[in-house]
Amino acid sequence: MTDSDVQERITSYWSDHGPDYDAHPTSRLHMGEAAQRWQQVWASALPQAPADVLDVGTGTGQVAIHLWQLGHRVTGVDLAEGMLDLARAKAAELDDPPVFRAGDAVRPPLPPASFDAVTARYLLWTLREPVQALRNWRELLRPGGRLAVVDGLWFANGIDTSRDTPDRAVFRSAYQPHVVQALTLSESADRQDFAEAVRDAGFVDVRIRDLPEIQAAELELSHDPAVGHQVDPRMQFLITARRAPS
Repeated sequence: MTDSDVQERITSYWSDHGPDYDAHPTSRLHMGEAAQRWQQVWASALPQAPADVLDVGTGTGQVAIHLWQLGHRVTGVDLAEGMLDLARAKAAELDDPPVFRAGDAVRPPLPPASFDAVTARYLLWTLREPVQALRNWRELLRPGGRLAVVDGLWFANGIDTSRDTPDRAVFRSAYQPHVVQALTLSESADRQDFAEAVRDAGFVDVRIRDLPEIQAAELELSHDPAVGHQVDPRMQFLITARRAPS
């Protein structure tokens, strides 16, 4: 399977599932007090606002809007047009809103050295060529610019094929074994694999920390009777790094 075949399958899945993504109970983590926890995570990792920030794999715009709320000038890039439609709808009534553009997360179609920071959440695990993607993001940063990525070890025991719910069946159809094989971080059991990819891409000052505040918010949500047991809280982590100054 070629890179383009892999990407087409993944893009189609996420484009079709934008409404489901926003309807998932964890989307409530982007409202109220829980949203403030996310904003604190990003604020701790980014330059002082206002800065030019690129959110790669922006999806339905959840992170991009958090960054906008922090006072940044935000561009969001994603290949899934279905998700971008939702992101644009969310931003339609904002003043000087994030700009959402269609583009490949591995090779964003943007000028070099045009951003002060690049963010990505829940993206590295589902990328083909993650190191190449990170190299390309580094080139989009100005000297000294910052990288901030959040991810988790979602499939450390392999992608579950034992459950036959409709949602799981559709997910498996997109992430078949030959697709997963092309996604080198998808079944990682060690967060250092992600940090090493960042180092291999040429970033400096690479740091990693767990996000217990986010896990706590998800645990609270998982015990909400209105949600039931649809949330599977796992420890997420934040990796920060910089492009070396010239």
